Amino acid sequence: MPRRKLMLLGGLRYLLPVIDAAHSLGCHVITCDYLPDNIAHKYSDEYHNVSILDREAVLSLARELRIDGIMSFAVDPGVVTAAYVADRLGLPCAGPYESIYILQDKEKFRGFLETNGFNVPKSKGFSSYEEAYAARDYFAWPVIVKPVDSAGSKGVSRVDSRDDLRPAFDNAMFHSFSGKVIIEEFIEKEGCSSDSDCFSVDGKLEFVSFSAQRFDENADNPYTPAAYSWPSTFTKGQETELTAEIQRLLTLLQMRTSIYNIETRIGTNGRPYIMEVSPRGGGNRLAEMLRMATGVDMITAAVKAALGEKVTDIVQKPYDGHWAEVILHADRSGTFRGLDISPEMSSHVVERDLWVREGERVSSFNGANDAIGTLVLKLDSLSELESIIRAQGEWLKVRID
Repeated sequence: MPRRKLMLLGGLRYLLPVIDAAHSLGCHVITCDYLPDNIAHKYSDEYHNVSILDREAVLSLARELRIDGIMSFAVDPGVVTAAYVADRLGLPCAGPYESIYILQDKEKFRGFLETNGFNVPKSKGFSSYEEAYAARDYFAWPVIVKPVDSAGSKGVSRVDSRDDLRPAFDNAMFHSFSGKVIIEEFIEKEGCSSDSDCFSVDGKLEFVSFSAQRFDENADNPYTPAAYSWPSTFTKGQETELTAEIQRLLTLLQMRTSIYNIETRIGTNGRPYIMEVSPRGGGNRLAEMLRMATGVDMITAAVKAALGEKVTDIVQKPYDGHWAEVILHADRSGTFRGLDISPEMSSHVVERDLWVREGERVSSFNGANDAIGTLVLKLDSLSELESIIRAQGEWLKVRID
């Protein structure tokens, strides 16, 4: 029997466990993007230099190669392209193309939420700064300014005053693929926001997780996630309400079998908000973290779904302890000289994954692509986890010259 062909869009290191899972299922893995030096291409069976934003080029390649499935795992720009190709070739897909397009466009997503009665921040999309400034009185300030179609916190800024809008708008526009920016009401959060992965089978949520998403307020971009921990800071009641709202959203959009990266928060007004839903695995190794913490393997399940296999082994499971993932990053641009972890922390470190070598140039933390590695921790109690996260600067040092 010929090996089934799975096309993965992008080449980031977050694709490595997906490639492993596909190989374990006997697949021939094809990766494609316009960056031939990306690490995932070294582990795939075949690489093609084609932009994942060029839907027609990817479709032409997929048709030529006679692929059996296509995915964009942890690579936000490829999600709509993957859905487009799957739709045109009759391949398995997370949901209708129109639904995936809504989920991937922040302006359309906010509009869909509002139309269907979800809690949603006041927002509006703009194609030029002049349009945005003319609508300045539409918003209560502060606001968040971001591209409608970018991920990894690239181009995201909080703006407290109308007079400071221009640089934030220009930054967001620079990172927008479509040339459009969204401005939305800033929702002050209660506790930590959540950014975690979930999974539906035939449209029904079978695994739901919520994290405590944490930030480095001293980073160049304080809205780039710097750490995650499980369980979340939400109450059980809040998680139950959010789960019901996520399920309602997936049902309205007629979603099928897929992994999702979902961002949620509880406002200081007590209301639950679904901030982002993307039918892909999250970056920052979130699905890997959940596999460690619960034993639920959403990565293999996502590969099976992309190939049209029935997914039967996704079930809700509790966390085995208290877990944290620290996103290693530099506090300034410079030359990496080493990573220092206090010896007393060794019993808590499950995994240290460093992506740079001593002497390499690293950048300050402006977006997820500036991360230099991850540190996985397992703690015995919530109080111990919170204490260690708060004291991170005392036991963890990234040395930069």
